[in-house]
Amino acid sequence: MVRIEPYGDSGLRIQFGEDISKEINETIRCFCLLLEEKKIPGVIEWIPTYTAVSIIYDPLILFYDDLKIRMKQLLSVLKEMELPPAKITEIPVLYGGEYGPDLSLVAEKNKLIEREVIDLHTSKDYLIYMMGFIPGFTYLGGMSEKIAIERKSNPRAEISAGSVGIAGKQTGIYPVNSPGGWQIIGKTPVKLYDENKKSPILLEAGNYIRFVPIKEKEFADIEQQIKAGNYMPRTKTMAEGME
Repeated sequence: MVRIEPYGDSGLRIQFGEDISKEINETIRCFCLLLEEKKIPGVIEWIPTYTAVSIIYDPLILFYDDLKIRMKQLLSVLKEMELPPAKITEIPVLYGGEYGPDLSLVAEKNKLIEREVIDLHTSKDYLIYMMGFIPGFTYLGGMSEKIAIERKSNPRAEISAGSVGIAGKQTGIYPVNSPGGWQIIGKTPVKLYDENKKSPILLEAGNYIRFVPIKEKEFADIEQQIKAGNYMPRTKTMAEGME
């Protein structure tokens, strides 16, 4: 059951459920599309998470009770919303070696060989449930538990942008240089966050990532294309059936 409750002095939180699921994620996507379409005066921003949307508003323009009424109105028409087809973006990754120093550890812990870890990691499309704690960071769902591994007990002081890691049952990509405790299995040359672009964040919640293994030469070629400003990762919609 959907709950609406205060979120600090100038916020409202809508809780769509308790479980992390594709269905709740789609409902949240629909709701955020409605918020974008309606452009309610006084609403400053909204922050989607796995199971909720937090809305920040200006109390000098909009009262909490009035905002709550508007939110109930939007919720009442959610079933009439039709989501545009989700996009799948291919993210090329160079696995192992200096770019994936923990690949061997992930393999050893799970009684696999490195090739099997790569095959499992690239075997499915990952739903982007939400964007988080640093700009462009993707919280992904769907990783095989066969390659799950605990975080490092002593995090690295810096992990380079583009590093692909595993922590517990999750996988993700570091969009910028950052400290971190995830086990790093590879690296992508693709920039998930580029402050020089009009839209600096490449990916969006509700879409999908497909990891594609590449060789060193391909990595270097893509890096050069990115520097020249003429590279975009391959993207298709689910409707187009990029299998």
